[in-house]
Amino acid sequence: MKNNTPLTAFLLAAALGTLSIGAHAANPTGFYAGAGVGQSMVDEYFIDDEDTAFQVFGGYQFNPHFGLEAAYSDFGDIDLRGASGRMKADTLSLVAVGTLPFTDNFSGYAKAGVHSWDADYRNHSIVRPASADGTDPTYGLGLQYRFSDTIALRGEYSRFEMDDLDMDLAQIQIRFDF
Repeated sequence: MKNNTPLTAFLLAAALGTLSIGAHAANPTGFYAGAGVGQSMVDEYFIDDEDTAFQVFGGYQFNPHFGLEAAYSDFGDIDLRGASGRMKADTLSLVAVGTLPFTDNFSGYAKAGVHSWDADYRNHSIVRPASADGTDPTYGLGLQYRFSDTIALRGEYSRFEMDDLDMDLAQIQIRFDF
């Protein structure tokens, strides 16, 4: 049993040291960029499906509580109800981001803005796909954990309105501050 005491002390010291790595991380100001991957979801009368989606984003943090962010999101391929076809959609968005720090490392944020989307619909019986596009509101909520002044991990849930269709996106993101 005595041999476990140094091992236990070492593991405890390592765990405390790991926690203190980001203990002095602040919410920096300036430019940032990142990427995310997650699940796009649609549950409407003619579409009920999900697919893997990704996002790349960049922004400017004016102060610890406010920033602007631009992003490109690819929602993947969504099956139309009844296996009658597929929809492929993507968007460019610009949002204002309000951040509420809970601790030095952990914060919540809300975002709202507009996005310009493009969707292509392909029906199995039609050779040529149909297209639709538009500009509509987008908004979301997220949590962020800052490992250091330059790296943060985010979890985010966003909604992208597309005319009469609501596309939801749940994702994990990594953010790099410059």
